[in-house]
Amino acid sequence: MKKTAGAPGEYAAAGVDLETAEAAKARIGDLVAGTRTELSTGRVGAFGGMVRIPAGMQRPTLVLSTDGVGTKVLVALQAERFDTVGEDLVNHSVNDILVHGATPIAFMDYIAGAGLGVEQIAQIVEGIARGCRAHGMALAGGETAQMPGLYQPGTYDLAGTIIGVVEEDRALHGDDITPGDILLGYGSTGLHTNGYTLARRIVFEQMGLDLADQLGDTGQTVAQALLAVHRSYYRSVVPVLDRVHGLAHITGGGIGGNLVRILPAESQATVDPDSWELPPLFTTLQQAGRVTTGEMRDVFNLGVGLIAVLPPDAVAAAQSAAAADGVPTWVLGEIHRGSRTVRFARP
Repeated sequence: MKKTAGAPGEYAAAGVDLETAEAAKARIGDLVAGTRTELSTGRVGAFGGMVRIPAGMQRPTLVLSTDGVGTKVLVALQAERFDTVGEDLVNHSVNDILVHGATPIAFMDYIAGAGLGVEQIAQIVEGIARGCRAHGMALAGGETAQMPGLYQPGTYDLAGTIIGVVEEDRALHGDDITPGDILLGYGSTGLHTNGYTLARRIVFEQMGLDLADQLGDTGQTVAQALLAVHRSYYRSVVPVLDRVHGLAHITGGGIGGNLVRILPAESQATVDPDSWELPPLFTTLQQAGRVTTGEMRDVFNLGVGLIAVLPPDAVAAAQSAAAADGVPTWVLGEIHRGSRTVRFARP
């Protein structure tokens, strides 16, 4: 008997396998259930995810952020690694709300692609779930969309939304930043999730390297260097949040483009580029790609994943908290009176 249009067989022929989708949902359901916290409510697999606001808060304010991992997914696809970018997504998002002093309570993911198998989808969500568990945060739900025609077979994109909460009067906006404050840099684990379009062109096209090749003086293969997981600074910063005047997550736009976002009027941040040694990954990219210093500063984090703005007497405590979390820190500049800009002490 002839199948009617829209029957499962026809849908699969068009590029969407419902059996694969159902199997993936079952695997995802188990992973989601493993991240439930005391704030979780509602059912796994429902149309919407639910979490309670933590008890005892006076004026709880939700902090939300949506982001992706950009073209880093192309490196992960090439390496056939599907879990690390999921963890990248969570850590990046945690940092984005941490700069406002928020505690993460829930996460939602969105995976869109074509021709992804059950194992591939499950590995992506496994990385997301791992990142959520590391922060005591519920993976409240999400969406997996198979869209052949829009995506090439086997490719995908990844995005997520995080929900955090902070007492309204304790939220960080940068308002307390004042001349004399110190800029404390926190080391990155590489590119994090920014600058991959340029990095891929340099590494794969200009240098002609493969994933298993050594990447310059990094001491790592291309795959190891480019797929290093985006570091979370949550445990490094939370112990001293009450002493922090401002936090900047160094993502797209580099140090200058992100630090300026938290500066109050008439405050200038002066960054000393000689206060830290550029990691080998960035010197390799700059030399091999013949990238100017200005463009390097605009595109990459240059080894600085987060900057805290602190009064001088809080720096030692902040460095101690970061060291306990295994994160290197250093003083990289200071706040002065001036126009609302970020200035590098050396061009």
